[in-house]
Amino acid sequence: MIDHHRLRELAARLDIAAASGKDTLHLTEVARYSSATFRSVMTAAPTVEPAGTPTASTAPRPSVRRRRGGGRLLPLATTVGILVVAELVLRSGVLGSEFPAVSSVVAALITEVSNAAFWDRLYQTVQSWLIGFSLAAIIALPLGLLLASTRFLFRSTRLIIDFLRPIPPLAILPLAVLLLGSGTSMKVWLVAFSAVWPMLFQTIYGAHDVDGVARDTARSYGLGRAQIYRHVVIPGALPYIATGVRLAATIALVVTIATELIVGSAGLGYRINQVRYGGDMTTMYALILVAGLLGWLSTAASRALEKRLLFWHPSQRQAGGGQ
Repeated sequence: MIDHHRLRELAARLDIAAASGKDTLHLTEVARYSSATFRSVMTAAPTVEPAGTPTASTAPRPSVRRRRGGGRLLPLATTVGILVVAELVLRSGVLGSEFPAVSSVVAALITEVSNAAFWDRLYQTVQSWLIGFSLAAIIALPLGLLLASTRFLFRSTRLIIDFLRPIPPLAILPLAVLLLGSGTSMKVWLVAFSAVWPMLFQTIYGAHDVDGVARDTARSYGLGRAQIYRHVVIPGALPYIATGVRLAATIALVVTIATELIVGSAGLGYRINQVRYGGDMTTMYALILVAGLLGWLSTAASRALEKRLLFWHPSQRQAGGGQ
């Protein structure tokens, strides 16, 4: 049985969109209603609630603030609990002197960050990481949209992409050193090579996964190919692109520090190797902790940006409600 209320709502939205003109048409909203709502409208049947049964609009809802507070406190409490257990186990000496206590690592970290040389090394690592990651994004995102625009382009380049993608960045490290030296330029290009693939493929998959009904709706309103890409394909691919960016940022950091460890380029990786050869295991673990914190900050920043840009997407609404 047809749900006339939702059908009228859909018709009103389409009329408003048509009246606003095709250049300012927000096709993401139209596509959402034309693909999901319209299909459900034609199959929806009215339901009768028993008397006295609370509906979704009248049933009491739990406090959103309470749920969010619990969602933030649980990971923090778990982390603190693990650190306390680790401190007790390591203090007991069961694992040997190669594994210093958590408190000793924190003390070494405080000593390290009080040294001006630490901040210079951190700057070298972050600089190479961000430049390489940005270069990868500049290459991968437009290229992914271009390759997804036609099947001919995608198929003609698929072989070479599938050949290059599995190559580990560190496997071409000797070639990079030979061509670019052991400085920042070499690190930047290796980082870019490693980070380009997650963003490239997520962009391609996202563009391919856009609902065909959304494209047809755009064509029915007379939009050209470029406008369809702007108003339909790119918004539809954004969740995939955001995932690719988050993964690429982490991979880029790993490659940056690994390159510094192997080649001896200035940065956190070089310092980790230096204290390891000097036998200062406590400082080594403190610097590894810094690398982990950088990765955590990268993921947190990516998720915050994703939540801000994709507030309209169902995944973000569900995540916000479950925090």
